[in-house]
Amino acid sequence: MEDRLPRRSSDRMSIRDGLERMGLPAGDLHELPTSEKRFPDGAHYRFEIPSTEGPRCLEAVLEEADRLDVVVHRVSQGSGVFMLTDAELDEFVALAAAANVELSLFARPNAGWDASATTWAPAGGAFAASVRGQDQLAAVLEDVVRAAEHGVRSVLLADVGALDAFSRLRAGGVVPADMQAKMSVMLPTANAGTARVLAELGASTLNLPPDLSLAQIAAIRAAVDLPIDFYVEAPDTLGGFVRLHEIPELIRVAAPVYVKFGLRNAPDIYPSGTHLEQTAVALSRERVRRARLGLELLERSGYEARGSDLGADGLAVPAAAAPVPA
Repeated sequence: MEDRLPRRSSDRMSIRDGLERMGLPAGDLHELPTSEKRFPDGAHYRFEIPSTEGPRCLEAVLEEADRLDVVVHRVSQGSGVFMLTDAELDEFVALAAAANVELSLFARPNAGWDASATTWAPAGGAFAASVRGQDQLAAVLEDVVRAAEHGVRSVLLADVGALDAFSRLRAGGVVPADMQAKMSVMLPTANAGTARVLAELGASTLNLPPDLSLAQIAAIRAAVDLPIDFYVEAPDTLGGFVRLHEIPELIRVAAPVYVKFGLRNAPDIYPSGTHLEQTAVALSRERVRRARLGLELLERSGYEARGSDLGADGLAVPAAAAPVPA
């Protein structure tokens, strides 16, 4: 094959030359090139509010966004489709559709919520987000189908096999052709090679680890055209990094990018429910306030970046719910 590296010899190709022949950057891009890539509407960035766990949280997000004059393009949920009743799903979808906001729900379960001993072992944490066994894979894909039946058009996935199966189901018409696969931060996309593999498997957006440097992000951007999702404030469970000051450079280097506002010093509410609803709603409101802080910082920076309008092309705004088979 043309891309195969030659055997070791005195004049052998260097690994970095080989990476470039593969179409990957030879290293992290410390020169921080400006990305010329954009969302379909020509925008540089969009704002995402994560951990929007149900209709009451979404109502709070929309109220705060209106009060603080912040455009929230996407909300995402982490507890899973299976943790929402049919009535809650329908209300969730109706609220998002009326607001022209993308709604992305996690397709679960995964190993960390199952009876997996390995996830609790000293070196087992990376296994927690994996889909454990075929029964669990079937459950994850059932979550995808159920979400689609209720009109959702974006699901979070955290497993390579689940992504591949999702893509095959989408190609086969089992789920709608416009259904998006938003890759979770729990599936580490920490280099350009991994990013390209996930893109080839059918991912729609890539959530990068929140500790990556701008140079590392730039290398991933050079390798793929998919939108990048990036926490500019990460929850404590992901390191608690507060990187609001990097928003202008992040947008310049990573566009098209979903700027994602998590919260440090906040409890882990997964899986959420009515027992945590007041806390989840309060956290949702504060995340929108963080987005306002980010927007003002971007404006003060002088960097002229364009954000999308609500309902812009490429946003997975929910569709009208299809009848659920009896």
